[in-house]
Amino acid sequence: MNMTHYMELLATNQPWNLLIFMAVPVILAETIAVSELYILFTRNLTGIVRNINKIAGILVGFYFLVIFLHLFFKAVIPITMAGQWRTIIDVIAVGFYLLGVVPLLGISLLELNLIAKHKSEESKLKIHATFVAIFLVVAHIAMIFGMLSPAVLGGHSEMPGM
Repeated sequence: MNMTHYMELLATNQPWNLLIFMAVPVILAETIAVSELYILFTRNLTGIVRNINKIAGILVGFYFLVIFLHLFFKAVIPITMAGQWRTIIDVIAVGFYLLGVVPLLGISLLELNLIAKHKSEESKLKIHATFVAIFLVVAHIAMIFGMLSPAVLGGHSEMPGM
């Protein structure tokens, strides 16, 4: 079956790639999303749920930064140099997956008080929730395009010259 590099990455070296590139970041991100709802509804900025949210937020950004750097240098650059992208579907899937580093690292930096230092707790909650929402959007775009067969756009397996 013709598949995107995104799906190929997850399907190769089972179960390790699936755990490293999907399970760990998604579990951390979902932990943040669920605990974020609790925090937003209760406005309880202390306690175990907030601590779990904070720890997961710090971990996921730096974890995903390592993934981003690894895949950028070991996959994106070589695939691009060799012209081996499998249609624009492949580019969108991989691009949006890697774009997840922006909101996830933003959450980490916010949790470490390296950005929005002088903002109120209410403002920081809004920024945090916005980062979570952005991540959910880019991650779902990556998943949807990642599961599409590149053949949907004419059956070409590679995009020469990209």
